[in-house]
Amino acid sequence: MANPNIVNVANIYGKTTGAALTTTTTTELLANASSSNKIYKINSVIITNVDGTSAATATIDHYDGSTGYKIANVLSVPGGASVVLIDKNSSFYLEEGQSIRGGASAAGDLEIVISYEDIS
Repeated sequence: MANPNIVNVANIYGKTTGAALTTTTTTELLANASSSNKIYKINSVIITNVDGTSAATATIDHYDGSTGYKIANVLSVPGGASVVLIDKNSSFYLEEGQSIRGGASAAGDLEIVISYEDIS
């Protein structure tokens, strides 16, 4: 498991992924495989409540392969609103064998969008 030297990269691809959150808080939302020879720079994480009236909570973590470290823990997202969890000012790296996981208090009420750079 060796991450690439980001000073001498050959490729940087901008990517975005999204998902509807379920009630399982350990659902893998974005994973960097153990032998990918890549590192992901997470630029933004946005959670939107698509239920126009009821608030719902989100729990999101950075999983290092053995332990999940909370990025948001039971964060309330009002009905019809969005919350920016991570932006360019608070970006972080997802190394090989690591992932972002998460879930919500109500299935289908919250959606997540993750924008990142795939660096190799």
